Amino acid sequence: MGNLKKRVEEFIRVDHAGERGAVKIYEGQLLALNTLVKDENLKKIIEEMKIHEKEHCEFFEKEIMKRNIKPTKFLPLWDLLGVGLGFGSTLLGKKAAMLCTASVEEVIDEHYQNQINQLGSDEKNLKKKITKFREDELHHKDIAYDKGATKKGLYSIMDKIIKTGSKIAINISEKI
Repeated sequence: MGNLKKRVEEFIRVDHAGERGAVKIYEGQLLALNTLVKDENLKKIIEEMKIHEKEHCEFFEKEIMKRNIKPTKFLPLWDLLGVGLGFGSTLLGKKAAMLCTASVEEVIDEHYQNQINQLGSDEKNLKKKITKFREDELHHKDIAYDKGATKKGLYSIMDKIIKTGSKIAINISEKI
């Protein structure tokens, strides 16, 4: 039983870091859109997706406090990298900005499904929330592809880099 409790703590720690990272990516994208890149339509789409990510992040912040779980020690680094990734991807254009969302959401889809499969009846509320958040993330992925995300050409390299970075951040944030 102790092992499952430890796993649940890891889930909450990593999900908190991931949702906060998503907020930071969108903040970076909005920074680019408010300064160097003018695309009001893209800005509106990103602002709407950011609202979901903030809701997700706030849920996990409450769980961290309620359950007395230490957040990952890497939060300041993830914040910086998230803003940088969001800003940089948006400077590369709309396709790159939307691919950033699609790539991250594809990793999160698998990550959340893995957690849902492991959570039992003793964690009904957590399982319900993660299931809902996964649906939100899949919706974001669909929006991203609808708005121009592509993996053609050099974008395939960007996709691999973002996915690899996301997986590394997940593995680190679960443990530290």
